[in-house]
Amino acid sequence: MTLAVAINSRKARLADARHIYELVNHFADREEMLHRSIPEICENIRDYLVAEQDGQVVACCGLQINLDSLAEIKSLAVSENCQGSGIGTLLVRQCIEEAMQLGVPTVFALTYRPTFFERLGFRQVPKSTLPRKVWGECIRCPKFPDCGEIAVLKDLSV
Repeated sequence: MTLAVAINSRKARLADARHIYELVNHFADREEMLHRSIPEICENIRDYLVAEQDGQVVACCGLQINLDSLAEIKSLAVSENCQGSGIGTLLVRQCIEEAMQLGVPTVFALTYRPTFFERLGFRQVPKSTLPRKVWGECIRCPKFPDCGEIAVLKDLSV
C-alpha cells in the first residue's frame, strides 16, 4: 500500500535559512550548484520558496529579479529522497507564476539539468545572449568561466 505524502509549499521565512543552506550546499559540495552562505540566504530570503513534507523543509527554489525584463530561477534543490516526486516542478511553476504576477516577461536558469527545465517549456540558449548583469555570481564560482552550465530561458509574454 502506497501512502500519499502531503507537500506544502510556501514563501521562505528566516527560520528556514539553515535548511536552505543545508540543501543547497549539499549539492554545491558535489559541484552541482553554487554555495550559498547563511548571510546571503538571509539577505535574499524573500526570493525563496520552500517545500515541506511532514513539517521538514525538503526543497527550495529562488526567483531573483535581475532586470525589469528578466528574472532567474536559482538554487533549486530537492532532497535526494524526494527527487522524482514533482516537488521541483511545483516550485519552478510557482516561481514562474510569481514572475508573471510581477510582470516579468522572461525567466532563465543556469543548470546542469536542462531537460528538467525543457519539460517545463524552457529552451536552451547560448549563455552569451544573457545580459552581463547575470554573471555577477559566476565570478565567485571556482569553475568560472568554463562551468558547463547550460542557459535555459522561458518567454512568459506568449
